[in-house]
Order: sequence, then C-alpha cells, then structure tokens
Amino acid sequence: MAVARLAAVAAWVPYRSWGWAAAPVGPHRGLGALLALIPQRAPRWLPACRQKTSLSFLNRPDLPNLAYKKLKGKSPGIIFIPGYLSYMNGTKALAIEEFCKSLGHACIRFDYSGVGSSDGNSEESTLGKWRKDVLSIIDDLADGPQILVGSSLGGWLMLHAAIARPEKVVALIGVATAADTLVTKFNQLPVELKKEVEMKGVWSMPSKYSEEGVYNVQYSFIKEAEHHCLLHSPIPVNCPIRLLHGMKDDIVPWHTSMQVADRVLSTDVDVILRKHSDHQMKEKADIQLLVYTIDDLIDKLSTVVN
Repeated sequence: MAVARLAAVAAWVPYRSWGWAAAPVGPHRGLGALLALIPQRAPRWLPACRQKTSLSFLNRPDLPNLAYKKLKGKSPGIIFIPGYLSYMNGTKALAIEEFCKSLGHACIRFDYSGVGSSDGNSEESTLGKWRKDVLSIIDDLADGPQILVGSSLGGWLMLHAAIARPEKVVALIGVATAADTLVTKFNQLPVELKKEVEMKGVWSMPSKYSEEGVYNVQYSFIKEAEHHCLLHSPIPVNCPIRLLHGMKDDIVPWHTSMQVADRVLSTDVDVILRKHSDHQMKEKADIQLLVYTIDDLIDKLSTVVN
C-alpha cells in the first residue's frame, strides 16, 4: 500500500497552469527529504484531466445550507478550511483536491455560510457561525479521521475544530494561520479610529488581496471574535501540527505561527517558514510544500495505524 501511494505521489502533476511536476521519492523519507527533491528541471505540460466534483449542499435545520464539493476516497480524509470571505475554488483548495485524487484519499472543500455558493448573508457572519459551519462539515459529511488544512482565518478555525472534535481530527496543517489576528490588529488601532469603527459599524481594513483594496469587516464580527481568541492560554490540541508561513506576509505576521506552536499542547509540531512567500502562499513552490506536507502526514498517520 505504501509503495503504491509513493508511486502516486511521484507521478502526480498539478493543474497544468502551474507547470511543474512532483519528484520521485524513495520508501524512506521525511518532509526534509521531500523538499530537497523539489525539481529544478523544465516544466512538464500535460493535457488537463481533472475530473470535476459536483456542487452539493448540506441542508441544516435552522442554519444556512452549505455549498460543498466532496471527493470520496481513503482515510484519512482532507478538509480544506478557507480564509476570510474566501471561496472553495481557490488555488490551494483545488491543488489539494487534485493531490488527494492522485492518492485516492477523500477530500472536502466548502464555502462558509454567507460566502460563495452557500446560503446566508455575509454581513451577518461571525467567527462563531463559521465555527459551526466547520463542525457541520466534520460531523455530517466527513467519514473517519480527518486532516484539516486551514488557510489564514481558516487556521484559527481548524484549531477550534480540533478542540471540539479531538476524536475525528487527527492532524492539522495551517497556512499563514491567523489565530486571534483580526482581534489583535483591531486592538492595535488608535483609540479614535476604533471609536469611529464602532460608530460606523464597519472597519475598512486595507488589503492588497481585495479587489476593492479593503476588506469591510463588520464591527460585530470583530467583537464576537473576541470570544474565540486562543493565544492567551494553552491550546488543548494534541494531534500532529504543521504550520507553514511566508516571512513576507504583511497580513498575518509569521510570529503568529510561532505563538500557536508554543501554545498548543501537542509535542509533534513543526513550523516551516518560507523566506520570500507572502500571505497567500500560492506560488508553485508554496503549493508543492503544501501537498508534500499533506503526503508526509498521511504517511506518518498510516505508519502509526499499521
């Protein structure tokens, strides 16, 4: 089984627009060995062969229906948890699904309530509601043990999910994990500006990743998020954790991942910093690091089970 999975990793070619291929690896390797084999050769181009997963909806009594795409496969499954107001069709989400397909592992990606194809109003969204969304996906859609991959604010939510569902969440991968960051950044504003945001009910937070140049964050979102901060005390998560972060991140300081690593109770924690990567971490090498990290954790968990 392990040999067959390694062959799948070696043969895997990401979505063609990225233009690179995974390097073959031997039977005895860790993440360090995988990263040392990042290919330097010319890109390999293959015809697109993506088998599309169909859009489905999770119906929830008294809660907005959630749009999701589920790829059936082996355990552990992978669940991608997107960032603030991000959709399920982003570069990282699609790369993870394609990689899981190459390995034959299950994968779920979804939109938060009020975001993308899901029901609900984004202006009424809160971190607590999105936490419920993640737990609904885990409880009602995911079969067996799961590895959660959280991007930015999704990294904050993956920690909450691991606390709430320790029997089902067996590993975490954070990409620019934004634990407490929104609250921290707001609290660092001048008093006058904070009062202005409170009066207007919205914080126009500058961001080069938004088409409008700002994210209009509801003041109610910020105040509700204060109840979900984690970095002020030990975080009761004991599973393996991998935290990837770009040192050029101008939204979430890479030091935040170091704080998370220090606070979690788990002793199996790696922080991997990329010197020239930004907040989105969606360049070729970033995506390759992400999928190799997923593969390494699957290998580790399979070894433990066997």
